[in-house]
Amino acid sequence: MSRSVGAPRPIAEVAESLGLGPDDWQPFGHGVAKVDPGVCQRNASRFPHPRLILVSAITPTPAGEGKTTTSIGLAQGLTKIGESVCLALREPSLGPIFGMKGGATGGGKSQLVPADRINLHFTGDFHAVTAAHNLLSAHLDNHIYFDNKLRIDPRRIVWRRVMDMNDRALRNLIVGLGGHKQGVPRETGFDITAASEIMAMLCLADDEDDLRARIQRTLVAFTYDGEPVTAEQLEAAGAMLALLRDALWPNLVQTTEGTPALVHGGPFANIAHGCNSVLATRTALHLAEWVVTEAGFGFDLGAEKFFDIKCRQSGFDTCAVVLVATIRALKMHGGKGLKQLAEPDVEAVIQGMPNLEKHIENIHCFGERPIVALNRFAADTDEEIAAVRQRCGELGVPIAVTDHFARGGDGAVELAQAVVTHAEQHARPFKPLYDLEMPVTDKIRAVAQAMYGARDVVLTKEAKRDLRDIERLGFDRLPICIAKTPASLTDDPKRVGRPTEFDVTVRNLQINAGAGFLVVLTGEILRMPGLPRIPRSSELDVKDGEIVGL
Repeated sequence: MSRSVGAPRPIAEVAESLGLGPDDWQPFGHGVAKVDPGVCQRNASRFPHPRLILVSAITPTPAGEGKTTTSIGLAQGLTKIGESVCLALREPSLGPIFGMKGGATGGGKSQLVPADRINLHFTGDFHAVTAAHNLLSAHLDNHIYFDNKLRIDPRRIVWRRVMDMNDRALRNLIVGLGGHKQGVPRETGFDITAASEIMAMLCLADDEDDLRARIQRTLVAFTYDGEPVTAEQLEAAGAMLALLRDALWPNLVQTTEGTPALVHGGPFANIAHGCNSVLATRTALHLAEWVVTEAGFGFDLGAEKFFDIKCRQSGFDTCAVVLVATIRALKMHGGKGLKQLAEPDVEAVIQGMPNLEKHIENIHCFGERPIVALNRFAADTDEEIAAVRQRCGELGVPIAVTDHFARGGDGAVELAQAVVTHAEQHARPFKPLYDLEMPVTDKIRAVAQAMYGARDVVLTKEAKRDLRDIERLGFDRLPICIAKTPASLTDDPKRVGRPTEFDVTVRNLQINAGAGFLVVLTGEILRMPGLPRIPRSSELDVKDGEIVGL
């Protein structure tokens, strides 16, 4: 039953609407609950053929596309037309919240609530990942300090520390200074928690036993003889799992209109695999007929990894892929500046359309069905919208104009109806971009050429050295997770639109044995972002007991 915007429903009522019994969830204060993923084994599925909808976007610009807001609006729109639906989204990271992006719970009348809690500490899952990751770091340095029986080479440690904050000063450090009793000096640094391999493991694990196995096989360093050292050898896995026990349960919240949402895990798509947890998605599919999930930034990053990593491992498939675009973003891809976007310019929209077309082609690469959601802004003109409708019609792609930011679910009814009309009735297997038996370089080339439109890939000397280690250790049959700028289809963030005749430079390859993929670092991508000149955190405050400025 649909619900107008107002006071949030009691979380017990939200849980009950999904068919959850009192033993299936635990309250976490007011408005939030932890859901036991074991409900999928204990209880029969409520719907015989649940369907999964993926929401992604064109190449993001500073103008904004509203992928999360559209995901929420679509779920509310499905609720409005009487469908059973549950969202399955990622948790926000404090880095973007305090940096450039701000809050990550949607906007306007299509938001998750309680937004301030979700955006900040929430249920502590990010903190648990941070603690578990850094516990392994502490075990590693402690082992080297006390005799180093494993003969770990301090120059070949690949396990850095993490924190959930943008802090460029921590990217490269020397630790262990201060004399004999303060540790062994060595180079290291920090990544952001969203880039932690522990975060990836949490999001890809099937259950507690699988998470334990992933932690145990995590590669942390090499010996002086070039042999791998794992977390199991450092005897850290049990304590790490203890820190992650509660974080393994998905978090239940709701939208401003009372639609249920499971929010769990938070890897970034530009430096990790960019999807919410397998457990949250599977639980949502167990509890609702329609599940809306997202993968970003653009389809070329998050959605590619959603299919080639998450779906390949878990067996998920989609019935439809919603591609979010805005007139503003299309104008930027057409050459307009940020300050010119309020000016009507049909020609700039047309000039920016090739970026939209490329992402539609990308969706077809997986054998999936695209539906364009044009997220409307107040300054958009009917002529500009008509140009996008006409091009989508020429391409044979359904399009719906949405106004969910201003109107909530009512503004996404057209999109909801389009999804129901065009969704596959029975999911057919998606088509991966590459076979796992292919050489690593060929896998990278397959993604770069199909998703980005690249001419070829170029490996640096360091990347070629990494590749030799990967092949020697037998990790070359893993899927790949390309870390690339989200601002362009290329590895150069300044090239908007649909560039051609470019190569992608691979500077390093990293083995994420626990997560089960190889991280391919391209261009100048960083795993620890920095704050902008004027960070969003400057606007946050507490007034009369309420958090403002998110």
